Amino acid sequence: MKKINKQRKDYLSWDEYFMAIAKLSSMRSKDPSTQVGACIVSSDNRILSIGYNGAPNGFHDECFPWERNGDMLNTKYAFVCHGEMNAILNYRGSRKEFEGAKIYVDLFPCHECAKLIIQSGIKEVIYLNDLFKDKDGNLLETDSVKASKLMFNECGVKYYPVNIKNEEILVELKKVN
Repeated sequence: MKKINKQRKDYLSWDEYFMAIAKLSSMRSKDPSTQVGACIVSSDNRILSIGYNGAPNGFHDECFPWERNGDMLNTKYAFVCHGEMNAILNYRGSRKEFEGAKIYVDLFPCHECAKLIIQSGIKEVIYLNDLFKDKDGNLLETDSVKASKLMFNECGVKYYPVNIKNEEILVELKKVN
C-alpha cells in the first residue's frame, strides 16, 4: 500500500490525550483549593475509568468541610476521596483489566492512593506535577509523595512526568447552533 502522508501532524500524543482527559475530569471537583483528575488506561490505550477528587457518595458537597487547615474533623483530609481512588472504584468491569494498565493524574499520588494503585495491578503512573504547595505557597515534595515513590520502586510500578510537546493544550467547549 502506498503511503500518502496527508494526515495532520500536530495531533495529540496518547500521553497528552489521556492527561487532557484527566485534567478535564478534575474540572468536576468542587474542592476550592485542589482539583485532581485521574484517567486509567489499558495497555492497548482504551480508557477504563476516570475519577476526580470529591466528597464520598451521599455526603452533600455543601455540608463538606473543604478547609485545608484546622483540626482533622474540620478539614477535607479526613473525608475527601482522591481522583485515583474514585477512578479505581468507578470501574465497573473486571479488575483483571487493570493488570498492566496506566493511570494519568494531575498530581503525583499520595501514599494511600499509591497502595490502591499497586493493589489494583496498575503498572505505570504518568503525572503532571509531583510537587505540592505548602501553606506559604512554597513548592515541596511531601513525605507522602516520597513514600509513594518508595512503594512504587519496590513494587515495580513505573512513574514519570507526562511529556507534553505543546504546553498550551486548551479544551474549548462550544455549543454549535
